[in-house]
Amino acid sequence: MALSLYVDTARWRAHQKSVIDQFPGLVPVCKGNGYGFGHERLADEASRFGSDMLAVGTTYEAARIKDWFSGDLLVLTPFRRGEEPVPLPDRVIRSVSSVDGVHALVGARVVIECMSSMKRHGVSEQELGLLHAAIEDVRLEGFALHLPLDRTDGSDAVEEVIGWMDRLRAARLPLHTMFVSHLRAEELGRLQQQFPQTRFRARIGTRLWLGDHDATEYRGAVLDVTRVAKGDRFGYRQQKTASDGWLVVVAGGTSHGVGLEAPKALHGVMPRAKGVARAGLATVNRNLSPFVWAGKQRWFAEPPHMQVSILFVPSDAQEPKVGDELVAHLRHTTTQFDRLVDR
Repeated sequence: MALSLYVDTARWRAHQKSVIDQFPGLVPVCKGNGYGFGHERLADEASRFGSDMLAVGTTYEAARIKDWFSGDLLVLTPFRRGEEPVPLPDRVIRSVSSVDGVHALVGARVVIECMSSMKRHGVSEQELGLLHAAIEDVRLEGFALHLPLDRTDGSDAVEEVIGWMDRLRAARLPLHTMFVSHLRAEELGRLQQQFPQTRFRARIGTRLWLGDHDATEYRGAVLDVTRVAKGDRFGYRQQKTASDGWLVVVAGGTSHGVGLEAPKALHGVMPRAKGVARAGLATVNRNLSPFVWAGKQRWFAEPPHMQVSILFVPSDAQEPKVGDELVAHLRHTTTQFDRLVDR
């Protein structure tokens, strides 16, 4: 009786192949919770399709995954002086986003991040001249640009990369490899055509692992079902039921990520209106669960517990049975499953 992640493995891998074919030389990203699949599983998948490099989020993730993946590991979080040292093999490559950081990594393999329009990390154009001396003491694997997903100002991602290529070339810095994020295949092709001497490597996570939504499905098993009548009290807070129905205990609680939601960027009137409506219902203890039964998303009877959730299913719906599984619409990057089932 568990919260399970079902994977249509053949379909999932077919999608992986379609992405790999579009982005030759791509670097698969495996960070956080492994996009819901776990680090070990994604390391196995990357090994299976022959990737020579895997990108991880932190040095701690690199330490955990190094025994599961034999190729190079690219740490995406930039190095900072004073960070806790983590023992790592020589095949680990550090991202670095400052001239000072490059000076501090003598002998290391490094990828230097340039400041993109994301304005998150990166060396600026004004600092490029200082990199000449710094890179003499490291093993430079290339430069990198982390680009935004949306371009509301109408700017062109390819032009942004070209701008940085021109700046790096003007500064007489090596252009053998450029790592990029969030480019379309057509955009990557344009760059490769314009700069045939440079190897562009797309760092891809979400599109690679989660691009085919129908290849995966979460399901929570029903652990108990209790019939209740209108007005019956139940639960930790002894609330009253609003009508006749069933209290359904289903696997999947806050420790799995159920009921936890990261903030979303809302665009348009309708999504904002729905957000306001959800917030209003929450103030009267009405919270929609991610679990679906008999074709409808069901309400939490009370806030989710650590490992289970209790739902209210009204009497006009089919009665759930112990052992049934309810589909759950959960966010992969915040969900921890009990078991993964390949189909």
